[in-house]
Amino acid sequence: MAGPAVAVVVVCHDSAADLAGTLPALTAQLRAGDELVVVDNASRDGSPDVARRLAPDATVLETGANLGFAAGCHVGAGASRAPLLLFLNPDAVPAQGCVDALRDCAATRPGWGAWQALVTMAGGRLVNTAGNEVHFLGFGWAGRCGEPVDAATGAADVGFASGAALCVRREAWDAAGGFDGRYFMYGEDLDLCLRLRLAGWGIGIEPRAVVEHDYEFAKGAYKWFYLERNRWWTILATYPSRLLALLAPALVCFELALLPVAWRGGWLGAKLRAQAAVLRLLPAMLRRRRLVQATRRVPDAAFAAALTASLDSPYLGAAARVPGVRAAQAAYWRAVRAALR
Repeated sequence: MAGPAVAVVVVCHDSAADLAGTLPALTAQLRAGDELVVVDNASRDGSPDVARRLAPDATVLETGANLGFAAGCHVGAGASRAPLLLFLNPDAVPAQGCVDALRDCAATRPGWGAWQALVTMAGGRLVNTAGNEVHFLGFGWAGRCGEPVDAATGAADVGFASGAALCVRREAWDAAGGFDGRYFMYGEDLDLCLRLRLAGWGIGIEPRAVVEHDYEFAKGAYKWFYLERNRWWTILATYPSRLLALLAPALVCFELALLPVAWRGGWLGAKLRAQAAVLRLLPAMLRRRRLVQATRRVPDAAFAAALTASLDSPYLGAAARVPGVRAAQAAYWRAVRAALR
């Protein structure tokens, strides 16, 4: 079965070295009717020229400014027409058969609006993400990160799909409005997946599709600013009203608890700037909420079922090991879930 055409969108910023590995592996897998759009966000290392040389049939768009990942994806999606969109990081090298495995999901998983490849690291030996998890307090992480790749078997539903290798039905992308460009970077994949789930779509992983990703979590305080600001963009837009009201005490307590954690981690300034940005942008966030909630097609309990009380993220560190925290927040979440039934 040929399957639908795929438009692959690669957003770059100073990514010439990464494109040298990704584009040859990718173009070898494209079929007639598939599209490749490379969006360059003001690179200084000749990334557009590298893209044109390695993928002469690609559409290479130079935005002239660093628009960020989310807005860059919009540019690429708008320049293509295929019914499936595949957003691929410039440092995510697809293994043989990756594109077709993702393509096949359009027919085999008709209820999914978005799905990801199995993303590996460490030369393909370890999992980077086998489907991301999202905590009820709005933060997400790479699921099964650091486990052997054999741990990921079989297509499955996930909390949210990783933007490193994210396939989205164009009809779902268009109806949701795609990524929100105001995110700039970080968390846009979580936000889109929760909006799709709110609208009735499922989210999954197809581990037969594999990419190897040059991944590292630590990127400096600026990453924490975007993670924390964008977490509130997502919570305020996607959480149904009853869920938001039930979680309000926990969300306030979490904000206060994060301050000493941020201080010890050296990113307190970024956290305070994120809080200030949330307060400044609150009217815009609430306007966005009204638009997003108007698309809701699932009960509150069904939406909440995709969230977790797990604290198994390798990025939480000592905060997840504070005595009593794990049990207390798990009990709180059970009470919330019960109230939503």
